[in-house]
Order: sequence, then C-alpha cells, then structure tokens
Amino acid sequence: MTNVVELKVGLHCEECIKMILKAIKKIQDIETYDVDTTLNKVTVTGNVTNAQVVKALHKIGKQAINWEQGSTTSY
Repeated sequence: MTNVVELKVGLHCEECIKMILKAIKKIQDIETYDVDTTLNKVTVTGNVTNAQVVKALHKIGKQAINWEQGSTTSY
C-alpha cells in the first residue's frame, strides 16, 4: 500500500537537509522522497506512516509536524 506523508520540517541549511535525507533513506519500504526547501516541506511516499517518518526525523533532532497542521504555522 502506498501512502503519501507530507511534513513541515525546519530546513535551515545544507547540513540539515543532508541529515534529513540520510534519515529518510533508512526508512524501509519508501518509494520516493522529496525535500522542498522553499516550503520547508518533506514528502515521502511508500509503505510508510506519518509516525515512522516523524520518528526518524526526531531521532536526528528535527521537529516535524503534519503538513495540514503546519501550513498556517511559521517557523
């Protein structure tokens, strides 16, 4: 089953982005991923849940919230 997980994450620098990509790639059963630095948005598709992606990002010290909740919140 393919899910689309969209999260708002603070993307401050190249190093943050590299860490986020590395963390996402470790998640099993992902098909695609995208990091949009303009929107501070991380999109992951595959057999994955929001909780799995949020947990992976929290492990590297990144706060992540559901895109729908975060679309009106600024960092």
